[in-house]
Amino acid sequence: MKISVALKPKTIAKPFIWLARKGWLTWILLLIVWWIGSLLSQPEYLPGPGQTLSGAKELVLNGTLAKYVGISLRRIFSGWFLGLLVAIPIGLIAGQFTFFRWIIDPLINFFRFVPAIAFLTLFLIWFGVGEGSKVVLIFYATLFPVVVNTLAGVLSIDPIKIQAARSQGASQFQVFWSVTIPASVPHMFTGIRLGLSSAIISIVAAEMLAAQEGVGYLIYTSRLYFRTDWIFVGIVVLGLIGFFSDRLLRLLGSTVLARFGTDTNS
Repeated sequence: MKISVALKPKTIAKPFIWLARKGWLTWILLLIVWWIGSLLSQPEYLPGPGQTLSGAKELVLNGTLAKYVGISLRRIFSGWFLGLLVAIPIGLIAGQFTFFRWIIDPLINFFRFVPAIAFLTLFLIWFGVGEGSKVVLIFYATLFPVVVNTLAGVLSIDPIKIQAARSQGASQFQVFWSVTIPASVPHMFTGIRLGLSSAIISIVAAEMLAAQEGVGYLIYTSRLYFRTDWIFVGIVVLGLIGFFSDRLLRLLGSTVLARFGTDTNS
């Protein structure tokens, strides 16, 4: 006696729905497309996932990958952190004081449209070919996303909140400290995340054109040896740096900054 079991469409779709919800389905499909594309091409033009993994293993074993990743991370977070130290106060003060905003607004709306890489040659002349020029470049790239979002956060505060604080006898400083800063944290947090993205993009360009070490340097010089697999390793590493850095920021937003209403789902 044969027993036939008919699988319902919903039952078949459940694993795919779970994978899509977790974000794994996208990567599985991408790997499949990548693998198929590599079969239809030469390894020198499009190495497959396996060849890229072998290239990564080679770079790990000779110590190059760890060294270059460490150098790039130091540059990224140095410039990014300095950018936050300057950008957040500028955004808060510009939002709080109208006269200062009148002064700073033309500069912000001019320079934020000039990409950081446009200043690379000048920074090399002014700060030398060492670490200083790279850190300043990342500082510049970080500055404007954070300033603009922080300023937007201050300007979006409901005036009723400020009036309520003043009606309770709060001074200008007390309003700034207890109302303006907490209310602008969600926008500020968004700017911090965007600033980190800009920092990573900028360091790649800087290391490609004016460095002897780093992930960007690895990507740029691999073409000289026809090691396309190393180029893919560098691209994947940069994506992982950005992905996990943003995850850590979102974890910070969902724990330490949760009471300020930071959105960690976007």
